[in-house]
Amino acid sequence: MNDIEVVVIGAGQAGLSAAYHLRRTGHEPGRDFVVLDHSPGPGGAWQFRWPSLTYGKVHGMHALPGMELTGADPGRPSSEVISAYFDRYERAFDLRVRRPVDVRAVREGPAGRLLVETSRGVWATRALVNATGTWDRPFWPRYPGWQTFRGRQLHTAQYPGPGAFAGQRVVVVGGGASGTQHLLELAPYAAATTWATRRPPVFREGSFDENAGRAAVALVEERVRQGLPPRSVVSVTGLPLDDAIRRGIADGVLDRRPMFDRITLDGVAWRDGRRVEADTILWATGFRPALGHLAPLRLREPGGGIRMEGTRAAADPRVHLVGYGPSASTIGANRAGRAAVRDIGRPAAAAPEPDAA
Repeated sequence: MNDIEVVVIGAGQAGLSAAYHLRRTGHEPGRDFVVLDHSPGPGGAWQFRWPSLTYGKVHGMHALPGMELTGADPGRPSSEVISAYFDRYERAFDLRVRRPVDVRAVREGPAGRLLVETSRGVWATRALVNATGTWDRPFWPRYPGWQTFRGRQLHTAQYPGPGAFAGQRVVVVGGGASGTQHLLELAPYAAATTWATRRPPVFREGSFDENAGRAAVALVEERVRQGLPPRSVVSVTGLPLDDAIRRGIADGVLDRRPMFDRITLDGVAWRDGRRVEADTILWATGFRPALGHLAPLRLREPGGGIRMEGTRAAADPRVHLVGYGPSASTIGANRAGRAAVRDIGRPAAAAPEPDAA
């Protein structure tokens, strides 16, 4: 049993931000806090991105607190650029991330502590900062016929890059940023592409200023306050209508069809009789928060989400969720990490001695 003040689960943007602010408020790694990460190396979910997602294609990557990311080659894969940046960051601030460590469960412990059960021991902690993100929970919708499709089905989390689809007929499902990026990349390689979404995509003209950002985050935050599952910020902001998107619309690559009704042996079909043959269905259907290890704490509301008060879970104020809901962006994760640490306060070891009686 390891006794500690704060356990941080996850070393992506939100987890590293929290660790940085813990350091700044006097918490010592190893003595007062520990960061547990199940990934093989630094980089959070970025280390798993496909090679064709170069750093120049990344939208809205905000620097971690205390260290800018400068001089990055825009043509280099983002997985390499950001993993190297996170590695430098962890070493510069001596965050001592422990990996690979799988967190299996968090449950009630003795004396008001939480027990964090992992593949490398158990920690008893006063506070928990959960920064596990969504990458480990890709969302796969199930449509009639999905089990008997003779082609290949992949999720964005498994996307290998456009060259793997050369000469294939590909159906891309999903109206978010990943879906449009996949389509634009695949079109020069694939024999044919089809784009299907549940709702018509919303393209955003003009710049996305600070006021628009706050309004979008407020909409996501309201769902979280009601205990509903969070929606992504992108779902309420729309997609930026840049030059690449405009070309895709003009060329017919981004010609959206309504969602099909079933999957056939060799493609997809709609109720009105339309059919499209496919070798691959690529599900760009997003992710869900990876929170299964928190199940023993019974944090979920009847609406299916976790009701939040700031970064705290309303059902258990010892638990802080960062990078969740309204803070599920790089700048939002930074702010949430700082806010969580402000609530947690200074370590007991750093508290002033009481006056003598």
